[in-house]
Amino acid sequence: MTGGHRENLLRVFQSALAAVNGRDCVRARLEERPLPGKVYMVAVGKAACAMAQGAQDALGHRIADALIITKKGYAEPMSWPVLEAGHPLVDETSLEAGKQLLAFVDRIPKDAAVLVLISGGASALVEALPPPISLDQFQKINVWILGSGLDINDYNRIRRRLSCLKGGRLAKLLSPRRVLCLVVSDVPGNDLRAIGSGPLVADEDLRRPLVLRDLPDFIAAALKHMPPAPAPDDECFQNVTREIVATLDNAKSAAIEAAKKLGYQAMLETSFISGDALEAGARLAQKLLRSEPDTIHVWGGETTVMLPESPGRGGRNQSLALAAAMVLQGNDDVWFLSAGTDGTDGPTDDAGALVDGGTIARGERGGRNAAQSLARADAGSFLEASGDLVQTGPTGTNVMDIMLGLRAASGK
Repeated sequence: MTGGHRENLLRVFQSALAAVNGRDCVRARLEERPLPGKVYMVAVGKAACAMAQGAQDALGHRIADALIITKKGYAEPMSWPVLEAGHPLVDETSLEAGKQLLAFVDRIPKDAAVLVLISGGASALVEALPPPISLDQFQKINVWILGSGLDINDYNRIRRRLSCLKGGRLAKLLSPRRVLCLVVSDVPGNDLRAIGSGPLVADEDLRRPLVLRDLPDFIAAALKHMPPAPAPDDECFQNVTREIVATLDNAKSAAIEAAKKLGYQAMLETSFISGDALEAGARLAQKLLRSEPDTIHVWGGETTVMLPESPGRGGRNQSLALAAAMVLQGNDDVWFLSAGTDGTDGPTDDAGALVDGGTIARGERGGRNAAQSLARADAGSFLEASGDLVQTGPTGTNVMDIMLGLRAASGK
């Protein structure tokens, strides 16, 4: 094994990211099966710029025009307009991006081919609301959802109902044009209805009443203004081809191969890690302590955090990692990483954290209390004090979260 165990876990994580890079995945697909003639391109999501670069690599001057919409701070120089918009909450820039998208669609010739590139974050980055719903109302709805503990599927079931673009409505706007949609998946089960809230996907769920427990009255009232959505058999879907080019499983498989190349045993954990981040962190740490030595475990998933009224710094990965560190404390032969593949974790610029048996002691020496930090959703402040935050910058992908664990052989 070359290098230290901590550095090797970071190498494994980087290998996982490289395998699902949006630029590489889109370029490979379009070089294998190119689109004919002139192409108009729309790219939306945290990986929008990387995916658009992959399309440009493959198609070059055949891209007649394009519109790219990504998260604030994720824009890169491109040959076409790149709009930065709000995430995780829809804001004025998200609505402006929605106006720009509608105008762009209107300019595309009816007989043109359209390439749509979608990655995680698209639900918030571009939006057009039904007239009775104000931005303030919509933001209030989203704030409640983000702090409710609802999983991403239920989150998107609500958002699809309050959009003039999602739930197949963009397909209706693009019809009768031929559309190829390439997707980097950021949802469990790779459900195309949930990725970006399914702008090009028929959604039978929209034709049924929404049944979710404990929805506040203000959300129930807003749902009465759901704009019409195309039926699953609407002809607008006949010219739409959808393909997923990168998934969490791809990233996990690459992590396994990287671990083996570094000389470790590798264990692919097939269960999807979801539910409460603190419970998940403790559970994975306990399994890690029982692990065979020199084995890297690879998990993936997306957990949730119940937010207090005034949350501190951090996101679900930082909370999960700190909860794991509390179980691992005092052991000098264990390391655990939890990080978002998009390079961000919650409303922070940190991807997550890489903790070990000394994390708690280091953070306490920095004046922090782990249990209090977790209760305040302030794991990031503790992990900054312990020196365990992981920062990658924009990664060009978004396939949910990766967790890596290692228990080394004694004395190694």
